[in-house]
Amino acid sequence: MKFWKPLAIAAAGTLALASAFSALAADKKVVVGYQTDALPSAVAIANGDFAKTTGYQIDFRKFNSGADVVAAIASGDVQVGYVGSSPYAAAASRGLDIQGFYLASISGTDEALVVRNGSGIKTVNDLKGKRLAAAPVSTDHYQLLALIKNQGLTEKDVTVLAIPQPEIVAAYNRGDIDGGFVWDPALTELKKNGTVLVTSKDVAEKGAPTFSAWVATGKFAKEHPEFLKNYAAVIDKYSQSFATDKAAWGPDSENTKQLAKLLGGTPADQAAGLKNLNLVPRSEQVSEAWLGGGEQSGVAKILKETSAFLKEQKKISQVQGSYAKYVTPTALK
Repeated sequence: MKFWKPLAIAAAGTLALASAFSALAADKKVVVGYQTDALPSAVAIANGDFAKTTGYQIDFRKFNSGADVVAAIASGDVQVGYVGSSPYAAAASRGLDIQGFYLASISGTDEALVVRNGSGIKTVNDLKGKRLAAAPVSTDHYQLLALIKNQGLTEKDVTVLAIPQPEIVAAYNRGDIDGGFVWDPALTELKKNGTVLVTSKDVAEKGAPTFSAWVATGKFAKEHPEFLKNYAAVIDKYSQSFATDKAAWGPDSENTKQLAKLLGGTPADQAAGLKNLNLVPRSEQVSEAWLGGGEQSGVAKILKETSAFLKEQKKISQVQGSYAKYVTPTALK
């Protein structure tokens, strides 16, 4: 019996050590939700750079819209996700525990209202009586409603369908709708038989700015700050490459080939989509203009303004007094 006791102790120690390693391994797992937008950092999903740099086992899951990403975060299935400002604002207004930590892009030409050839729409003055569509609770949906209001119209004057992008493309090609406010790959598809009437940048200049951002649950952000810093660093690396080395992102480049493999379309489609982006340098993101400044941060203000509009449109039921806690520049400092 004396001979076996040390062995038993050793075995117990080994089991405890194995259990500790198992817990550590489990702690380094994260589920990340992304969408089909052409972003430089999406290459890091395709080539494994996010996982390599952070040291985490990352389960990347593709979603059709920001609303779907938010739903997955709310259910506990996803800890980090890529969303537009409208679903982000709606989620924060409901009190969902999320924080935006990196701005992927701001209002540009990567989202636009495309009107079908033969629809009779030549200018925004021709929208009355038309049928338009956008993905539910998306930044496009928000901007389409804002554009209609800006023209002095309501949803009684313009039929607005809130349907997923694949359904928008199908309805557009059948002639069931006159136009759609969309992003790629739907944007490229609609332009094959139509023209861009207004872009996201145009609507922003009319008083309805939007952005897309990477968000994390507050709990995950608190427990894994180094992951978010390293994740943000990877995004920044690819964004800087795109800004300074255009040749590396052309239609024949390895980067756009990786994007096409991950997101669909052709390398040429991805190269064209990237040109429509409006990226914000890291140094500007940490300023009060965007993520810094708490209550005075640009993101917190846009979230509140977006939420007020969505409530007015009866898309959400309440607006938070402050959106400061839903924004953090920590990962970029």
